[in-house]
Formats: sequence, C-alpha cells, structure tokens
Amino acid sequence: MEASKVDMFMMMNSKFFESHHLIFIREKLESVDDSKSNLIYSLQFKDPTTALIISIFGGHLGIDRFYIGDTGMGIGKLLTCGGIGIWTIVDFFLIQGATREKNLELFQNSLY
Repeated sequence: MEASKVDMFMMMNSKFFESHHLIFIREKLESVDDSKSNLIYSLQFKDPTTALIISIFGGHLGIDRFYIGDTGMGIGKLLTCGGIGIWTIVDFFLIQGATREKNLELFQNSLY
C-alpha cells in the first residue's frame, strides 16, 4: 500500500488501537498488497469511548461485552448481574483496552 494511504489510515483509525500496536499496524499496512487494502479500509472498528459509555450505563447487563463481540463474557455478566456489581466496576477500567484488543484481532484477521 502506498505511503499516503497508510498515513491516512493511521490518522483516521489510531484511536481504535493501543499505542504500542501502531508500529505493528503501520508495518503490516506497508507490506499489504492493493487487493487487501480495500478490505482493510472497509473494516468497521468499535470505538473504545462508546464501549466505556455503554459499560457505565449497561455494563451490569453485559451490553458492553456484547458490543465488542465478546459474547461469552456478555452472557456471564448478564446471568450474574455483572458479577453482583463487582465485574461491572472492574470493566469500567478494562473495557477500553478490551475494545482495542478486539479491534486489533479484527485487523489481523483481515490480513489473512
């Protein structure tokens, strides 16, 4: 992929990933062929800030975990009412990182 497209992707999507993964993402984008670049540009990443807001208001029902595609943990939180509140509070601090990790998984899966 040409450098300007890589720069544009990084500028538009860097908030969806952990900062220490950005170098890895840039390297992968620079080595990807043009046939995969259209697929990568069409990916819809989940916003970590949105996940935090959902976690604050619907975390006790597991809606935040369903939002990022973590169905198993979402069901667990739903059935236990957020681990009787403890799991809900812990997720206030972890959900943004979990969202960024899921975005990285989505990016990596689109490369193969």
